[in-house]
Amino acid sequence: MPSPNLTCDFVVVGAGIVGLATAAELRRRYPDCRVVVAETERRVAEHQSGHNSGVLHSGLYYRPGSQRALTCRRGKTLMESFCDQMKIPWERCGKVVVATDAGELEALQRISERAEANGVDFRRINSDELRELEPRANGIAALHVPETGIVDYAVVCRKLAERIDQDHGNLRLNSQVVAIDHLGASIDVRLVDGQRLSARHLVNCAGLQSDRVARLAGLQTKVRIVPFRGEYYELAKGKEHLVHNLIYPVPDPAFPFLGVHFTRMINGGVECGPNAVLALSRKGYDWTTFSPRDLMETFAFKGFRKLARRHWKTGIGEMNRSLRKSAFVTALQKLMPSLSADDLVPGRAGVRAQAVSQDGDLIDDFLIEHGPSSTHVLNAPSPAATASLAIAETIVESIRLK
Repeated sequence: MPSPNLTCDFVVVGAGIVGLATAAELRRRYPDCRVVVAETERRVAEHQSGHNSGVLHSGLYYRPGSQRALTCRRGKTLMESFCDQMKIPWERCGKVVVATDAGELEALQRISERAEANGVDFRRINSDELRELEPRANGIAALHVPETGIVDYAVVCRKLAERIDQDHGNLRLNSQVVAIDHLGASIDVRLVDGQRLSARHLVNCAGLQSDRVARLAGLQTKVRIVPFRGEYYELAKGKEHLVHNLIYPVPDPAFPFLGVHFTRMINGGVECGPNAVLALSRKGYDWTTFSPRDLMETFAFKGFRKLARRHWKTGIGEMNRSLRKSAFVTALQKLMPSLSADDLVPGRAGVRAQAVSQDGDLIDDFLIEHGPSSTHVLNAPSPAATASLAIAETIVESIRLK
């Protein structure tokens, strides 16, 4: 039998890092409010928040004045403070962004201009200085960003969940939202077990399901979530010394992905990747996980078809790197020519919720839309984990209760 219906002030859908941060911020801003977090999965951080590279981003790449730039800078400070307060291990290790040929110098200069505008601590270095920091990295110039850090965001999520519980919040796992109705000044949320939550406001932080939750709530959003899988290799045991900290390429300005890179992890080891291929399911962490519904929605969306026609060559290249280790190694060798296939072992994968417009554009900034008694986070790409506590502030500030 379902539990009795519950009346609360806020329902937050999704127990990833943005949803948990928002619930915690609601409790901080409104200490007497009743907050329920509804999560489909059996654990917090089951998807994007628990499958990312763990980088504390500095705000290096983002367009000055954009939400990504503003929230990344503040969010990084808040996240470092939260980790110190909760005794979560983290490290300010630094990274290099490497130009491997003259054709990338102009893009590297544009990144440095953005970094300066965003207040990032960085310096431009030459090839000799690069080799002092990363002896095996190949480049003619680079940006050194000493303030970039690493952390385990799954641990951050668990600590946020503990804080919500201690502050008398209500975290409901295995609680998929299946219907949303508007009843006057309140919003009625029905869970998969039949329980109904009556709230003054709903905050949709459902990540890979965010567009579907928005449609349940009656929001006529024009974007759709397209799932992209990022696959990683790891440096084999005994090869970790090849990378000292973080080594990134100059990113392709046409895509909101940063390209394959090397990332030292807070718990040990070095990840290499990711690529970016279309996932066959919104939970498609490998090629064998297939969802007819998810694929049908993706291919039926005209925005995705426009995107595919525009970038099919890039897509084939990403698939090649996914299916052939040698192609993945070749991509990594651009940054580290001495790397061999024997230096790599298969790692994990993550699925990114990428919002795509009807015109076939990859939305590259955070996207928050509002409906009746509801707020919807429809795009939260990197650096969402770094920026999560600042994003939560923005969400809560935007809520206007009736």
